[in-house]
Amino acid sequence: MLAIDQLSKTYADGNQALERLNLTVGNGEIVALVGGSGCGKTTLLRLIAGLDTASGGAIRLDDQTIAGPSADVGVIFQEPRLFPWLSVADNVGFGLSHLSAFEREGLVANALARVGLAEHGPRWPRELSGGQQQRAAIARALVTRPRLLIMDEPFSALDPTTRQSLHRHLLSLWDESRPTMLLVTHDVEEAVSLADRIIVMQPNPGRLYEEFANGIARPRDRMGVAFERLTREILKSLDQSLRPAAHAVAAAAEGQAAWW
Repeated sequence: MLAIDQLSKTYADGNQALERLNLTVGNGEIVALVGGSGCGKTTLLRLIAGLDTASGGAIRLDDQTIAGPSADVGVIFQEPRLFPWLSVADNVGFGLSHLSAFEREGLVANALARVGLAEHGPRWPRELSGGQQQRAAIARALVTRPRLLIMDEPFSALDPTTRQSLHRHLLSLWDESRPTMLLVTHDVEEAVSLADRIIVMQPNPGRLYEEFANGIARPRDRMGVAFERLTREILKSLDQSLRPAAHAVAAAAEGQAAWW
């Protein structure tokens, strides 16, 4: 279980990104975070990944405090971030250097097969399409069997068809070992498609505003009534979460604020 207790983050320039944020994500649960600019979504993920230091509060994974990068936490970024000088297989196996070559090759081959890239291991990242590169990034994040997988808008640069295909790949992989997953996205339909729970964050400083349980059975029909209703409710909550910010910039924005 991921437990975030009274988490705060203030940067050196005085910008308060997060204020006393509390959040619990159960084992095997998929939670999506949505919110306007400045609500601290990416800051939160960096703190959970151990890539930054909190100003206050604590982050625990199964009662162990997260104080730095850990093999128990896998990360998928907005871009694949594959090393161009390594083959696809070597990129996927980058975090397995502590294993024997035989063990590493077996795990990498299995991970590539699971994301549909079994024949692409010897290739260079530049030879893959954008969707294939992100599949390789997913394989790299999951090959170590992390207890927690955090994702920062991992599909935002992809076309809708490729994005939905990767959604199916991700859920299929998740179903095998059920890691806890925390996803940041600006796409509300993506959040409803993937997550068990969707949390709306409020900016300036970042804090939780409202959460929505998603009881729609998988696979989820994007054209279904329940899917459309939940999407509308979340969009309404997003608009409401930005009303204080909208008042602050009313003159410049003519009283309107776009959460995306």
